[in-house]
Amino acid sequence: MRASTTRLSKQARREQLLDSATAIVRDRGADGLTLVTLAEAAEVSRPIVYDHFGTRQGLLIALYRRLDEQHRAALTQALTEAGPDAYGVARLMGQAYLTCATAMPELNAISAALKGSPEMEAVQHELLDDYTDLMADALARHSGLGAQALRLRCAGALGAAEAIAAELNHGRTTAADATDALTDLIMSCLAAAPRR
Repeated sequence: MRASTTRLSKQARREQLLDSATAIVRDRGADGLTLVTLAEAAEVSRPIVYDHFGTRQGLLIALYRRLDEQHRAALTQALTEAGPDAYGVARLMGQAYLTCATAMPELNAISAALKGSPEMEAVQHELLDDYTDLMADALARHSGLGAQALRLRCAGALGAAEAIAAELNHGRTTAADATDALTDLIMSCLAAAPRR
């Protein structure tokens, strides 16, 4: 390993390290990512990596946050292109979610590597809350439900979205069928079922 001769700002170096970490997880899985393997791949000294992340768990959480941020940015961008109708919004949401889930399989690998971590659990709850709020806000004008009822349905749809994405990633469905199923689920969030 040789120390990098390029001087980067702290933020630019962090981004470079996270890019390298993503590549390691993509190539070797989350088990292949350590502070040492990251330093070697990024061609920086170990103290630089330790300074940015402290521990392997800190690195994995930072990487998870970054990937989630990219996921939410994709949804936000997709929503700017949505038409005024509910179906168009739901379809774009479904497509954005599934595109990210297939383009970023590292997100699930990192999540699995951090199972049982109280800190990661807190981060996942925080990020899920943010994503659920984003989804509920985008759907609110299309629903007659109260804010809490709609938000709860969006949380359920996100759980289903994760399961559908897993089916897609394992080759048990097509992108078109997965998108149709997720769109239908999102649409079902908009109205209360008739009471019996």
